[in-house]
Amino acid sequence: MADFSKIEKKWQKKWEEKKAFSARESRKKKLYVLEMFPYPSGSGLHMGHAFNYTIGDVYARLKRMQGFNVLYPMGYDAFGLPAENAAIKEKVHPRPYTYKIIKNFIMQQKKLGLSYDWSKMLATSDPEYYKWNQYFFLKLFEKGLVYRKKAPVNFCPACDTVLANEQVHNGKCWRHTDTDVQTKQLEQWFIKTTEYADELLDFVDKLQWPERIKIMQKNWIGKSEGTEINFKINSEDWKIFTTRPDTIYGVTFMVVSAQHPRLMELVTKEHKKEVEALLKKIKSTKQEDADLLKKEGAFTGSYAINPINNEKIPVYVGNFVVADYGSGMVMAVPAHDQRDFEFAKKYHINIKQVISPEANGINKLNEAYTGNGKLINSKDFNSIDNEVAKNDIAKYLQKKGLCKKIVQYKLRDWLVSRQRYWGTPIPVIYCAKCGIVPVPENQLPILLPEKVKFGKGNPLETAKSFVETKCHKCKSKARRETDTMDTFFDSSWYFLRFTDNKNNKKPFDKAKADYWLPVDQYIGGAEHACMHLIYARFFTKALRDMDFVSFDEPFTKLFNQGMLHKDGFVMSKSRGNVVLPEEISEKYGIDTARLYLLSIASPDKDLEWTESGIEGSFRFTSKIIETLPKIRIGKSSSKVKSKLNKTIKEYTQDLENLRYNLAIIKLRNLFNYLEDEISKEDLNSFIKLLSPICPHIAEELWANKKNKGFVSLADWPDYDESLIDERFDYIDTFIEKIKADINAILKIAKIEKPMKINIFIAREKFYKNSNDYNNELNALKESIKDFEKAFNCKFELSKAETSKDAKANKAKAGKPAILVE
Repeated sequence: MADFSKIEKKWQKKWEEKKAFSARESRKKKLYVLEMFPYPSGSGLHMGHAFNYTIGDVYARLKRMQGFNVLYPMGYDAFGLPAENAAIKEKVHPRPYTYKIIKNFIMQQKKLGLSYDWSKMLATSDPEYYKWNQYFFLKLFEKGLVYRKKAPVNFCPACDTVLANEQVHNGKCWRHTDTDVQTKQLEQWFIKTTEYADELLDFVDKLQWPERIKIMQKNWIGKSEGTEINFKINSEDWKIFTTRPDTIYGVTFMVVSAQHPRLMELVTKEHKKEVEALLKKIKSTKQEDADLLKKEGAFTGSYAINPINNEKIPVYVGNFVVADYGSGMVMAVPAHDQRDFEFAKKYHINIKQVISPEANGINKLNEAYTGNGKLINSKDFNSIDNEVAKNDIAKYLQKKGLCKKIVQYKLRDWLVSRQRYWGTPIPVIYCAKCGIVPVPENQLPILLPEKVKFGKGNPLETAKSFVETKCHKCKSKARRETDTMDTFFDSSWYFLRFTDNKNNKKPFDKAKADYWLPVDQYIGGAEHACMHLIYARFFTKALRDMDFVSFDEPFTKLFNQGMLHKDGFVMSKSRGNVVLPEEISEKYGIDTARLYLLSIASPDKDLEWTESGIEGSFRFTSKIIETLPKIRIGKSSSKVKSKLNKTIKEYTQDLENLRYNLAIIKLRNLFNYLEDEISKEDLNSFIKLLSPICPHIAEELWANKKNKGFVSLADWPDYDESLIDERFDYIDTFIEKIKADINAILKIAKIEKPMKINIFIAREKFYKNSNDYNNELNALKESIKDFEKAFNCKFELSKAETSKDAKANKAKAGKPAILVE
């Protein structure tokens, strides 16, 4: 038996020594393949991760052999809260903890045989990387794309610090499970992603991405054309966005967000206690959490004046309104919105119907009427179709200076500041005289201080030498910003740094970025459909407008891989159902695992790991490495030539379209076609086809046949259409059908060991022409030995014309009669 582990180590070492997969700019046509870089978690890699990376590796290997100049890099999304929390738990500093894990990741990925250009490796926690995070922050600030404003955050009074949404569990702090999390308004840094909302939306349809991801992006951006109407509250105008001005006569209350920064201005003394009680129930700033909440509210004590009819309507605070959508307040029309209807019923608020399927038809509503119809209870606009009334009422209010038409987006500006340690320090200082002062570029990077205290408050605030500084403008005492950047900032441009990762004078060379970008094939999970992909798209467009790059979009094609399951669940350390690459490598060889993972399902579908499945793949890889060295070099039969050329054609198409499971079926079939003697050129072609899937085995076989260089860098085989004879495929199908019929007969007759099997070919007159008859007869003659081997008994072929057996009369064209003895 072949020592797969020894073979893997041998070729991995040779690839590394020769820098086989290094990429540099050239006149060759480029191709950039990239997987979403991983967060280096302490649990290490399992076969689910191996599946993800193998998808990209096969594609990169194919394109390299097809003559493309391939950039295929790897890096690590190394900053972030999980690393900080894990380090605190282990009572170590996040830096050595993170780099120890990265070292283990690299070791594991190399064992998978992934053809990365390791010279391009980066980690976002390297000062050489995050220096440029700070640089880009300053550039965005200069362009007016960075600003500060108050925003709601989760706050733990016991930790005396802000919590990320993932640190809030059932309204309690993750560290102090008996402490209620509070909502506070703090000054935060934002990036104006909304500045590019139109372009982000307009370019979605140009992307070669999965349709569901494009729909998710469109919904996330959420363009709405509507009307901004002025409602007076306490003699002050509040601008309320709505897409339904046709329902304005039906407004019976207003709802302001519980996280609105000016909420308490609306709360009267009499209702303060009631409002504060509601606010204490809100344990997360996460919108997804708010959507799941039972809708609750409290009367603020204030009233708004409806501009269309001067009616006085109560203002409630609610736990379900987004603080930064529109003005953070909505006009509620309970007769025509189910959420408003339920809220009105709960708090005994008036429900006024203003749209009816029939003019003047007032219905008793058991639920909100959300269909179209005629306006009622709307004075001069009664009997008008509500769709027409949208425009008519907007025009009426516009003439009075009470509204204007605007475009609104669900997309919010990017809250980029985080109150934690393990991230990029924001390059800003605060001076009592000068205010907010950006750090000069020549003072970058602002390094994270090593000596900080974890456990209470923001760790950076405990580093006195870091916090206390001097103003760059007036030389007065100043204080550094102690917030760090959201790690999505790191991943919004890392694909650019890969093109020039050693550059210490600028983030990357524009010519290099323009040569390699955009990424031709991006691979990653659908869970990143919105945030990461939106931010990366925004970043690319902003950098384009600052002349850093010359392209519009970062990723031409996007592929979402499926998830690997075991025992019915997604493979994960927490479930205890992971399979480790090193275990598989020792037992079966990593090429066997690659083959198995890519063969059991389409790469974009979920797949189930089973021991019996990988055993089957192991038999195949073992057979390949044992059989191919024994094949004599000579002349290939026309049958082998035909099958090889057809396989090259179809197999290549499957690999190019990431239909790896179908490609492997074709590769297995081709292997079964190989004969004891074959030309060296054709045998080499098979080894080349094997190479992207099983690269170590392919290299070993390539060297065994005295070929020079790496098969991984050899030219991909071409196919010759003139050598493809479809007759051979017909014969294959014909013989397989007969085998299936024989098996069915044996099963029905409950015969385990047949003594003899007779096959009767139909009379020639039953065929369309003599060629069909002769082809079938010859196919059966050539397959007798194959039949005898498959069923371990004697086979006899007879013609119906000459046979005296009654069974022969049942033979038909394309379906011989079968008699089992």
